[in-house]
Amino acid sequence: MARGGISHSSNLDEVRTRFEQWRQVRPGRARIPDELWSAAMEVAHRDGVGRTAAALHLDCSKLKRLMEEAGMIAERPAPPAFVELTTSDATSLPEYTLELEGRNGKLRIHCRGIAAADLVSLSRALWNVAA
Repeated sequence: MARGGISHSSNLDEVRTRFEQWRQVRPGRARIPDELWSAAMEVAHRDGVGRTAAALHLDCSKLKRLMEEAGMIAERPAPPAFVELTTSDATSLPEYTLELEGRNGKLRIHCRGIAAADLVSLSRALWNVAA
């Protein structure tokens, strides 16, 4: 197989065959030639980085980094410098009805938008005043 430019019709099987042939004749732990990386990047651009890296037994992060450097995929966006936190609607606030009964009578509390712990404290305070 000629090792020239990469045809635009390279598919995953053709590139896999090229990698297998190179791995059979490579001297020791030689680096992967640029032309094979280029073929892998072309296929990954079309078929996906993860799928291509797995099929060709390549480091996925290195393949992605090379593609970013070549401008084939956009670099990861920077994390946001500012995150706005908004409150929820009044319709989604928790709603409670608490009924207490004792020898002095009954106490019923219905409220919305208060934490359960605050409701317990409020009911205790009111119940102690009534006692």
